[in-house]
Amino acid sequence: MAGSWVDSAEILGSDLPLELAGTGNRRAVLMGALREAVRSGRLAPGTRLPPYRSLAADLGLARNTVADAYAELVAEGWLAARQGSGTRVAERASPVTPAHRPRTPERPSRPVHDLVQGQPDPSVFPRTAWLASARRALTAAPNDAFGPGDPHGRPELRRALACYLARVRGVRASPERVVLCSGAAHGLRLLAEVVGGPWAAEVYGLPFHRELLASHGVGTRPVGVDRDGARVGELTHRDRAVLLTPAHQFPTGGPLHPSRRAAVADWARSTGGLVVEDDYDGEFRYDRQPVGAVQGLDPEHVVLLGSVSKSLSPALRIGWMVLPERLVAPVVAAKGEREQFSGAIDQLTLADFVASGAYDRHVRRMRQRHRRRRDQLVAALEQRAPHVRVTGIAAGLHAVVELPPGTERSVVRAAAWQGLAVEGLADYRHPGAERGARAEDERDGLVVGYATPAEHAYPEALEALCRALPPPG
Repeated sequence: MAGSWVDSAEILGSDLPLELAGTGNRRAVLMGALREAVRSGRLAPGTRLPPYRSLAADLGLARNTVADAYAELVAEGWLAARQGSGTRVAERASPVTPAHRPRTPERPSRPVHDLVQGQPDPSVFPRTAWLASARRALTAAPNDAFGPGDPHGRPELRRALACYLARVRGVRASPERVVLCSGAAHGLRLLAEVVGGPWAAEVYGLPFHRELLASHGVGTRPVGVDRDGARVGELTHRDRAVLLTPAHQFPTGGPLHPSRRAAVADWARSTGGLVVEDDYDGEFRYDRQPVGAVQGLDPEHVVLLGSVSKSLSPALRIGWMVLPERLVAPVVAAKGEREQFSGAIDQLTLADFVASGAYDRHVRRMRQRHRRRRDQLVAALEQRAPHVRVTGIAAGLHAVVELPPGTERSVVRAAAWQGLAVEGLADYRHPGAERGARAEDERDGLVVGYATPAEHAYPEALEALCRALPPPG
């Protein structure tokens, strides 16, 4: 095996040889041998291939090698995989003479379907209700609203948000502790400047947030995540702050366990540290009541970060920080003498949108819509791929489709060949995480966003997702 591979293998008891002579990348050689067998007609359309585990054993290869080869050939159209019928030569495949060898299909330059997490469907923005709020806000706007702007943000919106967050998220804060920003990323920049580092961060999270902190001289170290959320017992007195997603861990899903919520508040009080709570999708709960914000446990040691990018649109550059009293003045000073980031007209419009109840109505509609999308995703996977497990579905705008170990990269490539944009869990893993430390910190999976596609396009996106998944092994 060191210099060459086995010469042949029987498929399902036939005497059809797979010529695997040669050296190099074993997956590539196996794929080449299967393609050649289809081209030459030795593998006829409809021929059933053995399970990848059986073929791996026959050829003396790793199971993941054969599984990846099958998945890529399915994506290229050479093979077809359907639940209950195994993996077969695609019916459209026919013997082709060497003079007319087919070109390997090119990867689509632009995805046809978008299941990337993090963005609501732009077509559902509540234009009519937003326009009504804008008209009312402009009519009632005081003259100073058209001046340079206060870096605290418009008082009308700070009052509306303080009432809304207290009612919906259990936040304890007066309007004076609410400082407006252009989004969660802007809030993190300001906190990095004011608080300094180092910070701890969940082992799975947005790479953009970690990179943003690093660009401001704040390094992060990973804290493990399991089914109860972040393992906050790993925090130390050296951590100046910890960045958490307690309501719905991003992206693996699930709320922070009550005992850990209390423990992280205790850590902040005892060490003087700061909990930075990214409340990125706190309104969207489907199977249980919303989990209150950790900020409610200790307003003097927790910062709540929020925005309308998930609930309304990322085009509205409006976010907020609910700050401990001691941080309000330093954060406002870091913003500058004037508001430079979020327009006063949009702030006034959002204030009316929230105060009038239009925001609550919109969130309720979106909650129903996203729950229906989530249910469609779960049903499609149960029907087409019951061998995979979907998690993190109780809340949010995305779910995680768990994959067999070692298959994530090939499935993401297979999805791309299907014209589907979707991301793997590895894209969100902290680069400083040690390999092999804990199994739950080394998962293979897809992060599937179900909010973005238009209504008519969503079924086709789910179909493309199911085609990209590996066959049962």
